[in-house]
Amino acid sequence: MDISLIVPVYNEKESLPLLQDKIRAAMDALGLTWELLYIDDGSTDGSTQVLRDLQAQADNITLAIMRRNRGKSQALHTGFALAQGAIVITMDSDLQDEPEEIKNLLARLNEGYDVVVGWKKERRDPITKRLPSWVANRATRLATGLHLHDMNSGLKAIRADVVQQINIYGDLHRYIPIIAYYEGFKVTEIAVVHHPRQFGRSKFGTGRLLRGGLDLLTVVFLNNYRYRPSHLFGAVGGVLFSLGFFINLYLTVEWFRGVRPIGDRPLLTLGVLLMVIGVQLITTGLLAELLVSYIQTREDPLSPVRQIIRPPSDDGQ
Repeated sequence: MDISLIVPVYNEKESLPLLQDKIRAAMDALGLTWELLYIDDGSTDGSTQVLRDLQAQADNITLAIMRRNRGKSQALHTGFALAQGAIVITMDSDLQDEPEEIKNLLARLNEGYDVVVGWKKERRDPITKRLPSWVANRATRLATGLHLHDMNSGLKAIRADVVQQINIYGDLHRYIPIIAYYEGFKVTEIAVVHHPRQFGRSKFGTGRLLRGGLDLLTVVFLNNYRYRPSHLFGAVGGVLFSLGFFINLYLTVEWFRGVRPIGDRPLLTLGVLLMVIGVQLITTGLLAELLVSYIQTREDPLSPVRQIIRPPSDDGQ
């Protein structure tokens, strides 16, 4: 199988027949073997029946129906597990992504990249979506060092070994390019056509910006401290413990100098509190190191390796 096209679906029944026709026309023109995976993420508007009908009309469509709405990350995670293609294409189901752009994504991928993100350069969305997205993308570029204009674009081309290596959960789907970049894969973008929404309503909510910020902290933390958590917890804990220690040392000197009482001074409470929190953070770091040590014993030591070039054998092969 050359290409697996994954389309998460949540309450998009009007868009699906048109999307199916556009996908088939674009994919058939490529002359490659391909499969289409619809992941129905607990739709309640009749999308499930529409998908069943579409699946019955073709021999290369797989339909996965979630028991309830679990979010886009879980839908993509399911699609990644089912995909059989050497290249995985992800696309939203609201007709705003253009299937004709797949050929351009593939061409860019063939230049040696592992992930290609579709950049909605002329985004056809209201300002209530564009402005938060601009803020989030700019903050993400500053925090991660990966200079992409549209981190959360639904249209992506990803090599199969990338989706086998990365793990997405919660709402981390928006940071797939970041996670892949941190794993050492080559990530780039290409400007693509973006259409205005024709049917239904956006699933974008104001709470997504806050969740996105928390998810960004998760991704950055996992990249910088996944295998050395004590460097973070130990450093912060050490600073707090030292501050508390010197505060209490100062109060001890004051006590020996005859400055009494010190037991009811707020400074003593602060010093003891800082020392206790410092010890707790240092201990948390050590426990996290034990967990990381256990996880590493179960990981494939060659998983971070892009290529292994062995010396020729004695027979010249």
